[in-house]
Amino acid sequence: MTAASTKRAACHNGVSNRVGRELKPVCLVIGAGAGIGGHVAKRFAKEGYHACLCRRTDQAGLKILVEAIQREGGSACGFLVNAVEPDSIEERVAAIESDIGPIEVVVYNLGAQIGDRSLAQTSYKAFERCWRLATFGLFRVASVVCPLMETRGNGTILVTSATAAMRGNGGQHAHASAMAGRRMLCQSLNAEFAPKGIHVAHVLIDGSVDAPDTLGKMLGPEKFKELREMRGMEHDGLVLPEKVAETYVHLAQQHRSAWTFEIDLRSFSDMPWWNH
Repeated sequence: MTAASTKRAACHNGVSNRVGRELKPVCLVIGAGAGIGGHVAKRFAKEGYHACLCRRTDQAGLKILVEAIQREGGSACGFLVNAVEPDSIEERVAAIESDIGPIEVVVYNLGAQIGDRSLAQTSYKAFERCWRLATFGLFRVASVVCPLMETRGNGTILVTSATAAMRGNGGQHAHASAMAGRRMLCQSLNAEFAPKGIHVAHVLIDGSVDAPDTLGKMLGPEKFKELREMRGMEHDGLVLPEKVAETYVHLAQQHRSAWTFEIDLRSFSDMPWWNH
């Protein structure tokens, strides 16, 4: 990991005060819900980063995540960012770099799952929105952070992905095509920027994540509770976000002589995507 002791940043209500304070390197999490995104932010804060949590909606939920990190002695702030709006990502990155500190790690954790929909049920609007969230949003992030990281000679971009990036299925027309595009974009970014000191990693989550605001919302509270009781909790049959976060930190700390580009994570009891 590049030195976490380089700089420090302080943030109050989404605005930082750099005067007289040593700045921390920043971990920017785009898609910071109560699942993988929030746990990754929390874990990087423990490593000495200032965690910037961004999500589209739910100011109250965002506040809960930020305050939980701060209670444990971490440094964090939160912003509502709609990643499909023009200039939203670009302006937020510029503000963080200006007001908080250098972005050393980007975690792109936006999902693009709209459920099981036949071709006839998949509208043009839904198909395009999946692409904008999964692929175009990552392109926009990379367009603004890669030049900054290249100038500094280091940086890490960690991209959460899904089984659909590797295998299309009926009912997944929008999701699979968007996630496959995300994977190819990661490969292209890696080819261009790894030689310039920027570590790009594509993290394939090959299983159901124990996350109330993603899987929980898709299934509904009753079905989610049943699934957790049957496969989750002590059964370890659902992917635990806090354990996924350990892998993200490991990737960010890898020596450049042994960088991982692609890694897949699943519960011990799940069959890998290539055996389905």
